[in-house]
Amino acid sequence: MAAAASLTAAALAFTGVPLAQANPGTAPGQSGKAELKRQVENLDRAPVAVLTDQGVTLGWRMLGLDQDSVGFHVIRDGVQLTEEPIRNTTTFVDPAGTTASTYVIKTVGNGNGNGNGQDKLSAEFTPLAQNYLPIKLDKPADGVSKDGKPYTYSANDSSVADLDGDGSYEIIQLWNPSNAQDNSKSGFTGNVYVDAYKMDGTRLWRIDLGHNIRAGAHYTQLLAYDFDGDGKAEVSMKTADGTTDGAGTVIGDPAADYRNSSGYVLSGPEFLTVFNGATGAIMDTVAYDPPRGNVSAWGDGYGNRVDRFLAGVAYLDGEKPSMMFSRGYYTRTVLVTYDLVDGKLVKRWTFDSDIAGAEYKGQGNHNLSVADVDQDGKDEFVFGSMTIDDDGSVLYNTRLGHGDAMHTSDFDPSRPGLEVFAVHESMSQSGNRGATFRDAATGEVLWSIPAIRDTGRGAAGDIDPRYAGAEGWAVGGDASWNSPRGQLMSAKGELIAESIPAANFLAWWDGDLLREIVDHDFDAAAGVGVPTISKWNWETESSDRLLTVTGARTNNHTKGNPSLQADLLGDWREELAFPSSDSTELRIYTSTSPTEVRLRTLMHDTVYRTAVARENVAYNQPPHPSFFIGEGMETPAAPSVVYAGTGK
Repeated sequence: MAAAASLTAAALAFTGVPLAQANPGTAPGQSGKAELKRQVENLDRAPVAVLTDQGVTLGWRMLGLDQDSVGFHVIRDGVQLTEEPIRNTTTFVDPAGTTASTYVIKTVGNGNGNGNGQDKLSAEFTPLAQNYLPIKLDKPADGVSKDGKPYTYSANDSSVADLDGDGSYEIIQLWNPSNAQDNSKSGFTGNVYVDAYKMDGTRLWRIDLGHNIRAGAHYTQLLAYDFDGDGKAEVSMKTADGTTDGAGTVIGDPAADYRNSSGYVLSGPEFLTVFNGATGAIMDTVAYDPPRGNVSAWGDGYGNRVDRFLAGVAYLDGEKPSMMFSRGYYTRTVLVTYDLVDGKLVKRWTFDSDIAGAEYKGQGNHNLSVADVDQDGKDEFVFGSMTIDDDGSVLYNTRLGHGDAMHTSDFDPSRPGLEVFAVHESMSQSGNRGATFRDAATGEVLWSIPAIRDTGRGAAGDIDPRYAGAEGWAVGGDASWNSPRGQLMSAKGELIAESIPAANFLAWWDGDLLREIVDHDFDAAAGVGVPTISKWNWETESSDRLLTVTGARTNNHTKGNPSLQADLLGDWREELAFPSSDSTELRIYTSTSPTEVRLRTLMHDTVYRTAVARENVAYNQPPHPSFFIGEGMETPAAPSVVYAGTGK
């Protein structure tokens, strides 16, 4: 394919010692004022090895506070394989490695800056026999709904956090019953369960949300993050009478049943609960704010718009994470933020469109972004077409209305700050713009894609090295939402093509600086999708398949999402977690391609990390970092962070 040589040159230019030229504390969209340091997880190296045709491919993390001079040795079966420390990548291919090999990664030349010591050895690890880490899941038993209809369970969205403080991630897994419903549809559902698993498959706990929490994409938004800075993450979500925590404690009245004849829950108390991440036990429960009040005040009288919930994690003071839970985005919109102080939820501020003004109604998406868009060191909520400042005031409102998908990052590195690429549903509000590319700080629309109908899909990332910055694409004109026709635009608004890749998830996978397309082969009759990863071929204007993930499936019907996408294992590139076809295990797929690009783990960039935290919220969207990754990128600054629970 064209530009292969330039990609290699760009990758080589970006590796190793040039990282030292970065200016810590000034990463766009992330660090803001240099004196503010954000609390992040104290992660281990997460080394991973996979047996391939070339031998054993290994990868490990470069951490946020690693010195630019840090190097790594690879040790196999007690013998050091590397003569000189590896400083230009965090991957290694061992041609002589076998399934019986045992590896250790040795960190050298790191001074005292990383909080993990100098010349430290990782834990021993052995190669995976396949390109994924299988995590055994404890699938809930089948059930029968209140109206006598049987249902089964499948593994749905996941999140990730270090729940026990050991430096390794745990998986937080949401279980959906087969009768889960969209808010717009009536019907009884089975209970929603939330599990926590260690990477070896050990189940730490299970929370049963009870029959007063309806199952569906818009009802349960879970946040897993270390909110109190003790080095161990908490888990928070909406609860109700009958919710049972991981220790067996029941919230409220276990016998109460508020489901109406249509299966909706439109009466009874609602709660927000924060759970201990290691045990699943309740730490604190408060009344969910805002309350339902008059159901019809949210846009309809039967229970659709009143129960449209979103949630997110943001560094509202620039240093410690806060949580946000919201209600409504079609009509009235309310955002409420909390801090976790001494084990208790303490309200920070409330934004209510009924108070702020009618112009702020109906501007929310089925998702949101979090980033420091105004460069003051503190995060904002990019809440669809409007953006709420760190203090709960309105930063700006584009009045472009509701949409289904949104992406926020430094998509045009030639401009200062970040940009937002969003698709829009209401053509009357958006002025027949199906998608817009705007300045994240001001809301100024820089360019748009025309449409005359609801545009339900759109994505942004660098997939074409011929154009500077990232590309944005969405279904345009009068095409249906799942059409392969649309408009692929450059970061400057130039029309590149009217054939587009899938406007779904994107991931850094194959080792170069371009992002790959994550989608699925969807069987409409069976309602099941087989995950795929493809590379956009800018010469043929088509997608070249890199991987078909047989034996696994995607989530959320036609949306074709992974359960989770994040930088979970090995180097900076992303892993994709999909349930096995029968939901007996969660499979974390990792790339086996070596890369000449060395980057610190994306999980220590807080725009990316908070995006992972909100990834499961409503209509899942892929995470993006605060800086541009792509052809011709500049070296990103080291993040201005401290490791939680260490003081370092």
